[in-house]
Amino acid sequence: MANIEQVLIKPLITEKSALITEKTNRYGFQVALKANKHQIKRAVEKFYDVKVLDVKTQINPGKMKRFGMNVKKSSKTKKAFVQLGEGQKIEFFKDI
Repeated sequence: MANIEQVLIKPLITEKSALITEKTNRYGFQVALKANKHQIKRAVEKFYDVKVLDVKTQINPGKMKRFGMNVKKSSKTKKAFVQLGEGQKIEFFKDI
């Protein structure tokens, strides 16, 4: 992945991720499948102006879905959990 703008797809905003963020200052993002930890770290630091300490990734396999008599498989997704430095935070809904 040469383009850093294509690394981050969207932030993970759920109740579970909000609890993890409060306890450990760790934020979740859905990222491109081919992105590695170094690219994810650079993208988060560039877009949100924070210092990233650690990046953990996880790949979720696709699921089988039925559409009547047809069966299709959804695509894989990749999540990244980013640990920020002490006292730093990311505001996803700043201007709302």
